[in-house]
Order: sequence, then structure tokens, then C-alpha cells
Amino acid sequence: MIDYSPTPRTPLRWLSRLRHHCILAAAALGLATAGVSAVQAQETLIAGGTPSGIPFTFLDVSSGKITGAMVDLIEAVGQDMGAQVEIKESPFNALIPSLTSGKIDIISAAMLRTPERAKVVAFSDDVYPYGEGVIVKRDHQGDIHTLDDLKGQVVGAQVGTTYVRQLQATGLFPEIRNYDTLADMMRDVSLGRIVAGIGDAPVMAYQLKQGRFADLELAPDYQQQMVGDVALAVAKDNTALLERVNASLARLKASGKLDAIFTKWGL
Repeated sequence: MIDYSPTPRTPLRWLSRLRHHCILAAAALGLATAGVSAVQAQETLIAGGTPSGIPFTFLDVSSGKITGAMVDLIEAVGQDMGAQVEIKESPFNALIPSLTSGKIDIISAAMLRTPERAKVVAFSDDVYPYGEGVIVKRDHQGDIHTLDDLKGQVVGAQVGTTYVRQLQATGLFPEIRNYDTLADMMRDVSLGRIVAGIGDAPVMAYQLKQGRFADLELAPDYQQQMVGDVALAVAKDNTALLERVNASLARLKASGKLDAIFTKWGL
């Protein structure tokens, strides 16, 4: 311990200055500690996104990071909530298991709300409405208005999507092949391995707009039968986070920022 008592060799003016500097140093240390604590206290929201759901979530090969409309959306939600956002890459069919096991806090991908999924996770308010499309070769013979027009054909769908179960339920197809990505499915249509692929219409339309699979098209006369809404999803019991997310979505919708995000990505 320092003895501040005056001595013949310790002028009172010098002693006063020493005490003043000690007080300033202690105050500065307190502010620095408080700043570190504030940074450490900032919430981090871990969001699951897929590397193949162009333009909703996909891997940007130039940066090596997941990007897309749903990434922009969850980052806007995080900013509104005052939280940092970390995107964790995951195959589509592993998103819900990652959420229920606590590996991620929220799903931000092109995931439709369905009654079956709603039994396992808690969905936010709607963020984007869309349905399925049928991808075929441009020289495909015959019009396609409904799935009945493809009866007896070998078709494909992306594993983990609602389309697999819905196609099976029709009883129309002798074989339904499952694919990890829509790009893989579209490639098999192009190669003639399957007659048609059923998947998210906006995702496949975006791929076609990028000049991929020039020999393919979305069946122009097809009438969507599986229309739904994309939503964010959190753990079933995380009602506090769900309320905050919905409040942020409401503000983003009211400000026009949500529409601007999807417009940016051509949706």
C-alpha cells in the first residue's frame, strides 16, 4: 500500500497531483471495463442457411460466405433487435434438426410453413409467398397444366422439401428421385434422366435467369397446387425470441425494407 502521508521530502502540491492522477486512472479503467462488458453482452443470433437455395440463401464462391435474400433479411432483423448475426451453413434437410438440437437459434432459408413442420418448430409471421414450379425441357411434348399431365413419368424433387411427400401422396408417379439441390435436379432433367422436376418456382426461375440450363424452362401453363409462405423459424419453446422476431418483421414491413430486400434479389 502506498503511504500518502506528507514527509519533509514530499511537497503537498505534488501529493495532491498524484492523488488526482490516480482518480483519473481509476475512472478510465472503469469506463474501459464497462465498454468491454457492453461488447461482450451483445447478443449473437446464429442463423441456419443453405448453400444452394439461390437467390434466398446460397454460397458466394468469391467470398466463401452464405448470401442471398434471406441472409439480408435476418441481418436486418438482427440489426433491428440490436443483435449480431452469424450465418451457419447447413443442408436444407438438416436445418430443423440443427434448430431442435440447439446448434442454431433461427432458420432463415426458403422454408415453407407447413402443419407438419409447425409441430416441431415455431414459425414467424409470413415473409414471402410462393409455390412450386415444374421444370422441363423446352422441347417437351404436351402441355402441363397440373401434375396429372405428368402421370406415369419419372420426376424429381429436392430432398427435405414438402414436395417429396406431396408428390408421393398423388400416386401418379412410378418413381420420384430425390436430389440434394435443385441444380442437381435440373441437371438430370437436362440430361434426360428424369422427365420433369418439381421445386421452388422462384429458385428455379432465378437459375434460368442467370443463363444456366438454357435448354430448360418452367412449364408456362402449370397451375400451382402447393402454394405456401416462407417464414423464419425458431425452437418451439423459444416464445421470447419469436415475439422479438415478429416485432422486428412488422417494423421492416412497415418501413418498406422487407419488400426492398426481395426486390433487390429479383423476387
